[in-house]
Amino acid sequence: MSKLIFVNLPVSDLPRAIAFYEAVGAMKNEQFTDHTAACMVFSETIHVMLLTHDKFRQFTPKPIANARETTEVLICMSADSREAVDDMVARADAAGGVIDPGPKQDYGFMYGRSFEDHDGHIWEVMWMDVAAAKEAMSEMTPA
Repeated sequence: MSKLIFVNLPVSDLPRAIAFYEAVGAMKNEQFTDHTAACMVFSETIHVMLLTHDKFRQFTPKPIANARETTEVLICMSADSREAVDDMVARADAAGGVIDPGPKQDYGFMYGRSFEDHDGHIWEVMWMDVAAAKEAMSEMTPA
């Protein structure tokens, strides 16, 4: 069985967060959604749990980081092409996200951009040509 990942994010406005994540391509799983949390599915193995602050506090004794002021995590997701990277970032932009809070990355064999959601959580979207990346890395390795 494949391992699943559930990224838990505190959000200040659950309906707005749901709309944002639907806009960038996630689908809401109603089975694990209520007025305090929403399960957003990007793939069979990648899920994002959007939790109100009150709900999030039930899982940790630590204060909730303000992601607009501090970086608590960088979340990176793969894309199938350079165009898919740009498409996801464009959808985040249209949904009110902050686009490219970090520099674009273009190494030929690897291309990435990023966006922030309404709560300041940073998502990186990356495409890589694995064969070209391996070749580039082998050329950098001393013989």
